[in-house]
Amino acid sequence: MTGTAFLSGFALSAALIVAIGAQNLFVLRQGLRREHVGAVVLFCAVADSILIAAGVAGVGAFLAALPQLTMALSLGGAGFLGWYGVAALRRMAAPGSVEVTGGGTVTLGRALAATAGFTFLNPHVYIDTVLLMGAAGAAQPLALRPVFVVGAASASVLWFSALGYGARLLIPLFARPAAWRVLDAVVGATMLTLAATLVMRALG
Repeated sequence: MTGTAFLSGFALSAALIVAIGAQNLFVLRQGLRREHVGAVVLFCAVADSILIAAGVAGVGAFLAALPQLTMALSLGGAGFLGWYGVAALRRMAAPGSVEVTGGGTVTLGRALAATAGFTFLNPHVYIDTVLLMGAAGAAQPLALRPVFVVGAASASVLWFSALGYGARLLIPLFARPAAWRVLDAVVGATMLTLAATLVMRALG
């Protein structure tokens, strides 16, 4: 039973987290630039673990009963994602503005602030971790819920570590400025699409 609960948490977390999203694209970009990768990966993994544990503990049901809070998060997240999307498109259009190595151009504080934005201002994160993972974890027997959380958190740690540190395998490809422009185009389009989706859901 313990092994089943662990694997259930791990599998569900992995299925939800392995997708092209704002947070994953940011971690990938930090990994490619080798800027504060460890801190960014640790922040994402710890934040996911806390949100999953909160969802299993019942916070998901509490948030579901507060549509006004969901709307505020959606609009705030849309503003943040829209700003970052425009910034990515501006980088794409600026010749000579992209490099493989970061050269310390982004401070640790700014990197963590951006990571926090992609984590806590994105309603999709709450849907995946607090609501979906929380509902699945709460369905487990009480004694096995901590095991479920550990399994889910393990998948998060493994994924963000692989994404952040595995990105360096792509560095030869991103030695070409054209590759960075393609990445920034994908990032910009994804962020703006997510922002528009959040606004439509909040106002719909």
